[in-house]
Amino acid sequence: MPSSKGKILVIGGTGAQGVPVVKSFASGSKYAVRVLTRDASSSSASELAVIPGVEIFEGDSYDEATLRKAFVGIDYAFVNTNGFAIGEKAEIYWGIRMYELAREFGLKHFIYAGLEYASKLGNFDPKYRCGHLDGKAKVTDYLSAQPTTPMAWSVLTSCLYMEGLSEVLAPHPDPNNPGTLIFAAPLGTAKCPLIYLKDYGDYARWMLDTPARSNGLVLHVATEDISWKDLTAAFTEVTGIKSVYKDITLDEYFKLGVFEDPEAKVGHSVTRNDPTLFTIRENYSGFWNTWKDELTKRDYKLLDEILPTRVKSVKEWMKKTEYKGKSAPVLKDYRDGARTRGVRQ
Repeated sequence: MPSSKGKILVIGGTGAQGVPVVKSFASGSKYAVRVLTRDASSSSASELAVIPGVEIFEGDSYDEATLRKAFVGIDYAFVNTNGFAIGEKAEIYWGIRMYELAREFGLKHFIYAGLEYASKLGNFDPKYRCGHLDGKAKVTDYLSAQPTTPMAWSVLTSCLYMEGLSEVLAPHPDPNNPGTLIFAAPLGTAKCPLIYLKDYGDYARWMLDTPARSNGLVLHVATEDISWKDLTAAFTEVTGIKSVYKDITLDEYFKLGVFEDPEAKVGHSVTRNDPTLFTIRENYSGFWNTWKDELTKRDYKLLDEILPTRVKSVKEWMKKTEYKGKSAPVLKDYRDGARTRGVRQ
């Protein structure tokens, strides 16, 4: 890695959320990027490896010896742990431990990929418990208690990926009328936030470039809060394809076939005997209840100020990406087949 550039370690850089972050960091000539991945031959790693200034560093992100090697010579870190792989308990541990290592190695800025604290927002009603949301959010609470010197810290809190409309949120043909697509979700009339991942990457770059504003900031990002009824209307307007929204119960949702086995545990790389692991049904029940009851909020005026070029609506994203409602792999765990025991590929 060139010594004249600021050096960034990206953990989780080959995931759907991490790839646009790496690309945004690597744009221009200001930073060199080291991407820690368990498989340097994966499609995502290969895609990133050809970008000037990007170095692929193969190793286990959840191994202290590997992390110590990866942190050598690094100035900044962007950390996106994978709760789907390691479960909530380990995600809390490793998020905190990676921060501690960043402090030990004298980094200038630590950026953490956070999510909403569903349980806390819902006054700890068990209907909102969601391991992959709560785990990251507990790390955010820890970071929020840390000083902003000598190392700056920031949290980039995201939501549902807009790109998920081609995968876990994708519509399916109406069996009684194949010319109509059904967007089904257990959301009622709620407005749900979605984020365009290209913009997510640019928010991360802004944090790195603007530490005077981002230091100590927990930034909640999204493109738009939108009801699924309005989403289907936008889809039909943009594509000319007839579509409808079907509000469904959680039980109906788990019968859609998105998950091969809703009783499988979330934490595909750890022992299934860990009593802290959630089942997919438990995890995603809390997930959808959080959005259905509109527990979260974002400051869109601030987001416009930070990123004036951002995509500002689902409709604009559909036009920009020529979205047609077709399925395509987005999440790394889906692409790599890591969740075949629990999730339909």
